[in-house]
Amino acid sequence: MKKTLKSFAAVLMALTLAACGGGSSSAPAKDENQKEFEIIGGQSALSPGYTDNEVLNKLQENVGIKINWNTMSDSLSEQVNIHIAGNELPDAFQGVGFSNYDLTRHGEDGTFIDLTPYINADVMPNLTAILDAHPEIRAAITMDNGAIYGLPSAEQMGTAGIGKPEDYSIFAVPQFSMINKAWLDELGLEIPTTLDELHDVLKAFKDNDMSHTYYGNDAGSTIPMSTGYDQWCWGQNIFYAGFGFTNWINDVCDDLVLDKTGKVNFVSDDDNYRAAVTYFHDWYAEGLMDLEMFSQKDSQLISKCQQGKVGVSTWWYIEELMGDHYKDYVFLPVLTGPDGTKNVTVRTGGGTSSGQLSITKACGNPELLLKFYDQWYDGETVMQLQYGPIGVFFTGQDENGVWNSITEEEAKAKFGKGAGEIKSTYEVHGPKLILSEYYSKNFHMEDRAVERLEDLYNYWLPQVDDKSTYPIDCVFTQEELDTIDMYKTDFQNYVAENEGLWIKNGGPTDEEWQAYKDNLVNSLGMNELLKVYQEAYDRYKANLK
Repeated sequence: MKKTLKSFAAVLMALTLAACGGGSSSAPAKDENQKEFEIIGGQSALSPGYTDNEVLNKLQENVGIKINWNTMSDSLSEQVNIHIAGNELPDAFQGVGFSNYDLTRHGEDGTFIDLTPYINADVMPNLTAILDAHPEIRAAITMDNGAIYGLPSAEQMGTAGIGKPEDYSIFAVPQFSMINKAWLDELGLEIPTTLDELHDVLKAFKDNDMSHTYYGNDAGSTIPMSTGYDQWCWGQNIFYAGFGFTNWINDVCDDLVLDKTGKVNFVSDDDNYRAAVTYFHDWYAEGLMDLEMFSQKDSQLISKCQQGKVGVSTWWYIEELMGDHYKDYVFLPVLTGPDGTKNVTVRTGGGTSSGQLSITKACGNPELLLKFYDQWYDGETVMQLQYGPIGVFFTGQDENGVWNSITEEEAKAKFGKGAGEIKSTYEVHGPKLILSEYYSKNFHMEDRAVERLEDLYNYWLPQVDDKSTYPIDCVFTQEELDTIDMYKTDFQNYVAENEGLWIKNGGPTDEEWQAYKDNLVNSLGMNELLKVYQEAYDRYKANLK
C-alpha cells in the first residue's frame, strides 16, 4: 500500500512541478469576506451527493457559509491529480485520503496550508479540546516538519466506550484462546495454566479421540488444537506468550515490539523466539497441532470447529467460531512457559488519518471554513455524518440520552433497504473522529463489540503485565518510507517462512540460527528498519509533549 501511495504522490508532484504557475511562488489568497467555498472530494457509491444533505446544510447555516460540492465515488484520484497539476485548486479537498507523504509534499510546495494557526479555542474549540485531551491524536497529524496539513479522522472502538476508566482498543489482544471444557470435564481434567499442562491435555484429547467419543463424529476425527499460521485473530501467536512475547500480525511491521523503556525491538532474532519455535515443533510432530494450520483458510477452521472436531483454538470470540457447540467452550488463559515466563504483547488500535481534509492556498478565508469543520468534532454531529441523520438511522434514545441505531427489520420496513445500505446512502466522507467515549455518551455500540470489550477488559487485560505498544500513528519522513519500502516485505517474508519451517521440521541448529541472524542484519535490513522505527517513535513521543 505504501508503494502505491508513494507512486501516486510522485505522479502528483511531477505534474505539479510541470504545471505553469504551480509551486509556492503564489501566495495564499486572503479574503475575509469569502463565504462561498468550492470543495472537491469523495463520496460513497450509494450517496446521492452532499448538496441536499440535511446535516451538512445545517452546519453551513450555523456559520453562514455556502459550499459547492464536487464529490464523486469514481475517478477521484484522477480529478485530484488534474486539479493540483493544473493549479486549479478548490478551497479544500475532502475525503481524498492523502498519505502523510502527500500532505508534506503539497504542504511544503505551498499547495496545502498549515492548519496549526487555526487550531485554537477561538476558531476550532471542539477539535482543540479533543487534541488537548488526546495528545496522541495531535502527534499523529503533525508532520515531521512540525506542520499540520490535514484534520484528524479515526474511528476508535475501545473500552472507554463501555464505560471503563481506561481506554484499550478492541484490537489490543486480537486472539482469544478457548478450550472445550466439556471434554475436560469428561476426562476429569482441569483447565491448563501452563504450556506443559496444555500439552498433556491435548494429548489426552487425541488419545481419547474426544470428537468421536463425545460428539459422535467419525473415529480419528479429533484435532486437539487448530489455528491458522500468523493470522490476525485466529493464529497460534497467543501461545508464544509463554516465551515472553506475542508476535501478532501488525499494521506497522510484524514481530516489532516496544518495551517499557521505549526501546524498539524485533523479537524474531531473540533467543526466546528460537526457544518457542523449537518447543512447538514437538507439538506439531506429535499431531497435537493441526497439520493443515499452514494452509487452511478461516472458513475451513470454522467448519472444523462447528463440527465439534477441535479441542483448542483462537478467534475473535467463542460463539462465532464454535457455532452450536459454543456453550461447551471457555476461555483458555494466557499460559506460562517452561521457564515460568508469561507475557502478552499488547497491540495498537486503528490508526488516525490526517488525509481527509486539507485546505489549499486558493482559500481566502480558512478561518471561517474551519469553523464549519470544527462542528464535525461534536459527538452527536459526527455520528450523523458517519451513519445518517437523527430520525433516519437513529430512531430513539435510552434513559441516558444515548441514541439507538435503526434495526435491520425497522430499516427494511420503513425504507425498503438494510441498515448498511442506509448508512452508505447518508455517510459523508471526510474528517470524522469517532472517539471511544462517544459510544457511551452519544450512540450505542454494536452488541457483539460490547461483549468483546467486556471480555477484553475483565478477562484478558488483567493477564497483561506490560501494556506498551508501538503506535500505528507514527509519522515517517520520506527517507524513512524509502527504507521501509526497501526492506520491510522481504524481511517479514523471510522471518515468517523460517518460523513455519522450524515448527514443521524442527530446529534451528546453532549453525542455522547464526546464519539466519546474519542474514537478517546483512541482507534484509533489520538494523536499518530498527533505526527508522526508533526515530519515528522518538519523534512521536516528543510531539505528545
